[in-house]
Parts: sequence; C-alpha cells; structure tokens
Amino acid sequence: MAVIAVIDYDAGNLHSACKGVEAAGGEAIVTDSASVLAQADGILLPGVGAWDPTLQSIRSHHLEQPIKDAIASGKPFLGICMGLQVLFESSDEGNDPGLGIVPGRVRKFKPEPGIRIPHMGWNQLHLTQPQSLLWTATPEESWMYFVHSYYVDPTESSMIAATITHGTQTIAAAIAHKNLMAVQFHPEKSSDSGMALLANFVRLAQIS
Repeated sequence: MAVIAVIDYDAGNLHSACKGVEAAGGEAIVTDSASVLAQADGILLPGVGAWDPTLQSIRSHHLEQPIKDAIASGKPFLGICMGLQVLFESSDEGNDPGLGIVPGRVRKFKPEPGIRIPHMGWNQLHLTQPQSLLWTATPEESWMYFVHSYYVDPTESSMIAATITHGTQTIAAAIAHKNLMAVQFHPEKSSDSGMALLANFVRLAQIS
C-alpha cells in the first residue's frame, strides 16, 4: 500500500483529503515533518483559504524547502486547490511570494454579467494532456467540484493538463509535468471521477 504524506500546515480540509486518499487505496499520514515527507511514497498538498496566510503558515512550519525537495526527488506530488496555487510565483490575492516552483501568476476571475464569483460548484473538464497518467480511466469531459475566486496562469502553457470554461473565460483547471501534478478542483468531493484521479495518484506512488 502506498504511503501518502498529507502536508499539515494548519489547512482546513485535511480530514477530507485523507479520507479521499484512503478510499482510493492509499495510507494517509498527516505530517509537517521533513523526514516523513522524504520517506513517503507520494506527497499531497491540500489547501483552502487565502494566499498570504497560507504561505505564511507553510513557512512558519518550515515546509517550503521540504516541499521543494520532495518535488525535486521525483516522487509523485499532488496539489489540491490552494495546494495548486501556492506552487506559483505570485498572486493577485496577496503580497507574499509564492513557492515559485511553477512559473506564472494566480489571477482573479474578471467579473462578467451572469457568472458567480467565487466559482462554486460542478464544471466540466477539457483534457489538454489526455495521455497524462493523472487521467487514466477518467472520461474526457468529467465533471469536478470547484470552489475558488482565483485561477492559475502558468507561463508555460504546455504544463496545463486540463481546462474549464467559466462564463467566457477558459482557465487552467490542472497542471502536470513529470512527477508534479496539481488541480484546482477538489477530487475528494468530485464523486467517481475525482476518486478515479486519486486512485491514479495512489497507483503512481505505489510504483514509483
């Protein structure tokens, strides 16, 4: 059974992330220990909340370098929601620097007549990297559950693994590059399609 280290920096959704990992066949260990992260088969960075407090909490727990080391090691890494956004360099939401692992910026949705911000609810993916192991057994137009007011804008569009459209805006819903994967939606709240994604991640951790 793959051991998935769920990074604990006082984020609010650790329980649901752990339940999702366990339902997908993995063993979830909640930790803020660099040594545990180094020993785990895969790393999951969950997150809800605002940009500055999230990054300040990651840094106060001395987790910035262990996160970078885990990704550099080549082991499977999955960021969820804010766990995707903090991988970037900067954000419209705050002033603190991001982790800078992925070049690009987090941007706020532009107001449009008839659309709601935050973007909350189900939306349909368009897979731009359908060959990615992240999407094994995931239908091309799967529905996933989102709750966010900001979206990621990577400098390298080749990193975008899936998009969604909200109003007239088409934005990145997932990124993937080698062992680094991250999604804006909540797979643990996205029924069968979300569980399929988590099962893919756990499987990758098992064989890595």
